[in-house]
Amino acid sequence: MSTSPDHVNSRTDLAAFVRALHRSHTEEGRVWENADLASFLEALAAWIDDADGWYSNAGRHLPANGDWNFVARALQAATIYE
Repeated sequence: MSTSPDHVNSRTDLAAFVRALHRSHTEEGRVWENADLASFLEALAAWIDDADGWYSNAGRHLPANGDWNFVARALQAATIYE
């Protein structure tokens, strides 16, 4: 994947990152641990639950002011947006 989550600092960066994920899945999704939507969404929820542990292990702080509502709206909108 050409884009790193550490370089996502704007809505435009986030859209580019999601497009890079899509390209990665298209090109090499067969090697993803969670290649189908159901397992991907389950893994996403599990990681969100455990994110504080990941950040702690990486020597970072979980962003206190993340816009969780924006992410939730984007995920829900993708179920119907054309």
